[in-house]
Amino acid sequence: MKITIDAVDRKILAAVQKDGRISLTDLAEQVGLSATPCKRRLARLEESGIIAGYHARVDPVASGFGITVFVSVELERQQVDQLSRFQRAVAGFNEVVTGVLMTGSQDFLLEVAVESLEDYERFLQTRLLKLEGIRAVRSRFALRKFIDRSRIP
Repeated sequence: MKITIDAVDRKILAAVQKDGRISLTDLAEQVGLSATPCKRRLARLEESGIIAGYHARVDPVASGFGITVFVSVELERQQVDQLSRFQRAVAGFNEVVTGVLMTGSQDFLLEVAVESLEDYERFLQTRLLKLEGIRAVRSRFALRKFIDRSRIP
C-alpha cells in the first residue's frame, strides 16, 4: 500500500528512527499530536511498510565481530537465474550482514562480519568460493566506521 506522507509523518519517522522504544505519549508530544491520532499515524506507517520494523542495533566490535570486510563479487554471467541462485546461497551465510546487487564491474557487494582474519579466510575458502559461477572476488577490509546511519534523511 503506497501512502503519501506529510510533515507530521516525517516527524514521527525521525523520532522513531532516533529512539525505536519511544513511548506513544512522548512521541505524540514530540510531534504535536494527541495520543490517538499519533497512534493511528504510526500504525498507518507500519502497515504501509514505510516503517519496516524495529530492532536492536548491536555493536559488532563489542559483540566480538571486530573485522568488517567489503567483498565485491563478479559472476561469470549476469543471467537472472544465476543472480538469483547466488543471492539465495549468500542469504544463508550468517557472516554476510548486508548484500547488494550492484551496477558496473561488480555484480554484488557483500558486507561480511567476522571475528578474525582466520575466520574470514575460512568463510572465503569453504563457503563463498565454493559457489558456482564466480569470476572474481575482491576483498577490502574496513579500518574504522565513522558514519553509521540506519535511517533515511
